[in-house]
Amino acid sequence: MRTGLAVWIFAWGSAAAGRAEIIRFDSTMPGSLPPGWSVVITHAGGSPKWEVRQDSSAPSKPNVLAQTSADGTRFPMAVLNTASYRDVEVSVKFKTVAGKEDQAAGVVWRYRDPRNYYLVRANALENNIVMYKVQDGKWAALPPKGRPPRTNGVRHRIPPRTWSILKVIFKKSRFEVYFDHRKIFEAEDSTFSQAGKVGLWTKADSVIYFDDFQISGK
Repeated sequence: MRTGLAVWIFAWGSAAAGRAEIIRFDSTMPGSLPPGWSVVITHAGGSPKWEVRQDSSAPSKPNVLAQTSADGTRFPMAVLNTASYRDVEVSVKFKTVAGKEDQAAGVVWRYRDPRNYYLVRANALENNIVMYKVQDGKWAALPPKGRPPRTNGVRHRIPPRTWSILKVIFKKSRFEVYFDHRKIFEAEDSTFSQAGKVGLWTKADSVIYFDDFQISGK
C-alpha cells in the first residue's frame, strides 16, 4: 500500500528479515522536501539544497531526491526523522550528476546530531568506497577488516552518471558494505552502540540523485 512517505513491503528469510520500508519520493511535489526529512547543515555559511525532482532515468519513476547545490557546502545531509534504528540494513540507489571537486554519495546511520554519526560513501572521482566515524565533529576512517589500521577504504570503480546501489548492514559493532549487490568490505566499531537516525549524505559540490531508499529489518 502506498503512503505519502513510503511503500511498505514484507521480506522473509533474508539476513535482515522483517519489515522493509522503501521510500520512492514519488508522491512528493517536485521542488519540495519529502515529509519526515530534514536538511542538516554541518558548516556555517553553506546552502545545501535538497529537493524532489523528476528524472526520466529514475529506477522508480517519476521522482528522485536530489542534492542540487554546487556551492561547495562541505557535507550536505538529509536525515529521516520518522524513526531510529540500531541493527538493520539500509540501501539506496544513487546517480552522480555533477561535481568538479567531488562526486560523492553516502548513507548515514546511527545519526545523533551533525557531529556524531557513521557514514559510508562512494566517490566517482576518486573511485573508492570509504567508511567513516564522525565523533564530536572529528573524522576517522574505519579500516576494512583484515587490512592495516590506517587503510582508507577500498578502491572500487564508481561509474559516473549511472544508477548504482550502495548498501550497509549494521548489527551491533559489525558493519558490512555492498555495492551493486556485491560485498565490498566489513568494518567494526563500537563508538555509537545505540539506535540512531538514518539518512543521505553528499560532499562539497557534488550534485547527486537518490531513489529507492530502503530500510530492512525488525
